[in-house]
Amino acid sequence: MSSTPDTKDPVIVGPDVIIDPEMCKGCNLCTYVCPTGVLLISESLNHLGFHPAEYTGEGCTGCGVCFYACPEPGAITVYKPPRKPKKQKEEV
Repeated sequence: MSSTPDTKDPVIVGPDVIIDPEMCKGCNLCTYVCPTGVLLISESLNHLGFHPAEYTGEGCTGCGVCFYACPEPGAITVYKPPRKPKKQKEEV
């Protein structure tokens, strides 16, 4: 996720996954269900002694399957850019 220099509000430019490493228990469910395989288990430990999941940084489709598979509420957030409205064909 990136933000524009003149505002503090984030601008979503593509699907993104944010995993809170301190809330993650390292159960691996999100890594198993991710259809693109862009989540992995970190080699570092969090404050609870678990290896949290982490996003590789690219390739997320924003499907949200990892969010729904995660048993820890709030550990995973999936951001998707808003859809652009389809242009209606002009009647002739």
